[in-house]
Amino acid sequence: MPPRVVSCPACGKPASFAAENRFRPFCSERCRTVDLGEWAAEGYRIPVKEPDSADEPGRAPPE
Repeated sequence: MPPRVVSCPACGKPASFAAENRFRPFCSERCRTVDLGEWAAEGYRIPVKEPDSADEPGRAPPE
């Protein structure tokens, strides 16, 4: 069975998702390092909606 090929999350190039590719799912050490740097610099964030005062428990919605 041929190794599965996926797109590198950093650059989009094809990358082998096999045990022989020690950088998987990335295509290279450079792409893996760039991704790690984004995490370290808090470049990846989940957007959070700030609650409205009406969303707070125990408060009545404005009329």
